Amino acid sequence: MTRLRLLPPILWTLLIAWLSADQWSGTGTGARLFPILHRLFPWAAPEALEALHWMIRKAAHMTEYAVLAGLWAWALGGWRRALALSVGTAFLDELGQSTTLSRQGSAADFLLDSASAAAALSIAWAGLERLLDFLTAALFWLGAAGGTVLLAVNVATGAPSGWLWVSVPVAWIALAVWTRARPRRARLTGSATSALGATARRRRSARTKAPGRRPAC
Repeated sequence: MTRLRLLPPILWTLLIAWLSADQWSGTGTGARLFPILHRLFPWAAPEALEALHWMIRKAAHMTEYAVLAGLWAWALGGWRRALALSVGTAFLDELGQSTTLSRQGSAADFLLDSASAAAALSIAWAGLERLLDFLTAALFWLGAAGGTVLLAVNVATGAPSGWLWVSVPVAWIALAVWTRARPRRARLTGSATSALGATARRRRSARTKAPGRRPAC
């Protein structure tokens, strides 16, 4: 059973190695994604599409190593070895890319991959509630900060921004409201957890103090 658990992270590592080949370089993914992005955003300037392409590639890096760390943690039952294996894979991945014709190793990508693995393990050990909290924050920041970058590129190049003029302010407002309400959510969660813990302690105490049953004669 333990050996079978090793199969998913090993297969995922092989997938990462395959995605490090020349065909998945910036030029390769650009040839696949730019036609799609151009259809989705026909009004966007080439610079904006380049920025979006870069964001997609970095998001793919983060996803690859977050999943890898999760799979190793599931297979090995702990976070330390999972993190070590994920960081080692990231190092070897960038080292291998430096030997290809159209790619080069990047210290920034190595740090991004390692941080993504560490973040995924931290979230997994913190629990589902913090995972949802993290994902919500990430989506708000992606919509607000990422939209602002695209808007700035469009303004600088004189390209029309369309719905970004509406979505970016809405994203910033939503992020501000969510951030302001976050301490209150934490207090409510802490109070609920304390109440549940107190109830459980009272029940254990009641069971301990309850008189035992007399044996039947």
